[in-house]
Amino acid sequence: MSRVGKKPITIPAGVTVTVGENEIEVKGPKGVLKSPIPAGVSFKHEEGTLVAERRNDNDRAFHGLARALANNAMVGVTQGFTKEMDVVGVGYKADVQGKKIVFALGYSHPVEYVLPDGIEAKAERVNTKASINQYQTTLTLSGIDKQKLGQVAAELNRLRKPDAYKGKGIRYADKYYRLKPGKTGK
Repeated sequence: MSRVGKKPITIPAGVTVTVGENEIEVKGPKGVLKSPIPAGVSFKHEEGTLVAERRNDNDRAFHGLARALANNAMVGVTQGFTKEMDVVGVGYKADVQGKKIVFALGYSHPVEYVLPDGIEAKAERVNTKASINQYQTTLTLSGIDKQKLGQVAAELNRLRKPDAYKGKGIRYADKYYRLKPGKTGK
């Protein structure tokens, strides 16, 4: 039996869950999300909890997945998800203008990224070293759909991947980047 799939999902106050044949619809204070139900998995609505069950052992691969997707929808409509990214490098910066982010990433032109519906961004400039005027931009992405938020963060990361030697680029704030040593001189 799947350890993740066995756990019941508690339904918070103010959230309504509708279980259909192919998807679960979760309505909460932050919005509405739909989560797919794979074939062979079903959900039961019992006394403030939601329980995932599978038909047989052939469907065990989807048991934990279906439960995790439903739980992510539940957390998304109540709390939401956030992801922080750092724009690191001399002259690298980001600016949020409505539903798009404009980057200066060392190219000959500014790079524009249009945010999809349901994702919001805030840019904040932070002074990293007090003695030298060196600034770093921190982007805070937020939304209710965890998958869409992760996809946007991955696309931003691909605009300018972090350099292996200096660490310049668009980086995940919670990830550790190990830098390579440069050439040794005499």
